[in-house]
Amino acid sequence: MFYHIKEMQYNAKPSCPDPQYAKKLQEILGGQFGEISVMMQYLFQGWNCRGEEKYRDMLFDIGTEEMAHVEMLATMIARLLDGAPVSAQEEAAKDPILEAAMGGMNPQHIIVSGLGATPTDSVGYPWNSRYTIASGNLLADFRANLNAESQGRLQAVRLYELADDPGVKDMLSFLIARDTMHQNQWLAAIAELEAQDGKVVPVTFPRNLEKREFAYKFMNFSRGEASKFGRWASGPSMDGCSTFQYVAQPEPHGGLVGQQLAPLSIHDTVPGPKPNIC
Repeated sequence: MFYHIKEMQYNAKPSCPDPQYAKKLQEILGGQFGEISVMMQYLFQGWNCRGEEKYRDMLFDIGTEEMAHVEMLATMIARLLDGAPVSAQEEAAKDPILEAAMGGMNPQHIIVSGLGATPTDSVGYPWNSRYTIASGNLLADFRANLNAESQGRLQAVRLYELADDPGVKDMLSFLIARDTMHQNQWLAAIAELEAQDGKVVPVTFPRNLEKREFAYKFMNFSRGEASKFGRWASGPSMDGCSTFQYVAQPEPHGGLVGQQLAPLSIHDTVPGPKPNIC
């Protein structure tokens, strides 16, 4: 069960209309790493969580907060579209191809949503659930969450630097700060799980069933050997179970590639006599 509090988590009020910036802001609302994505990702991870209650509770805490961020962005976009110049509205509605090329107002903000936000990215591509990850493995999911927050903060910072409106920058500054907390939160949760369970996902697969001789070799598939100087190429492995080895010239371990001929009914290209086609 969820409650809606009418007051927003933070201010979402621009100083003046800016339909062009409203289009840009759609990216961190309905884009791959936008607030809708992390909201759905965290909530489904929480609903599916079979681990300790503290992880489930934490997922619901942050997933519910992301609802508030969706609300803030949708409100900010609508307010950026309020009182948009009639000339901009007419131009966007009249010639969407020209509008797209020139980077002006999103015509869907007029035609589809009536001067409101849409669950799409900055070029109008609809949000979809393929952007989300909820695997049931908390360590795998938390690593995906760290990536989502990293990409989301990166995009918010870029949008902040593109903005001139002090109200927009104020809201983005708040979201950037929350993304700082969320990255730290996922780093802390990842470290906790790694300390108690191990670092390789999944930890439940018997290690004797994997080809152990290949488990800690870094294979160089580039010309040159610059990659040998990375932490991944020598020293103790990160899971503490072995030592990294650098393989300068990897050798093939399989046979030649070959396939059986397909039956004639498949109509592949096959050698040998062909039927008379005339």
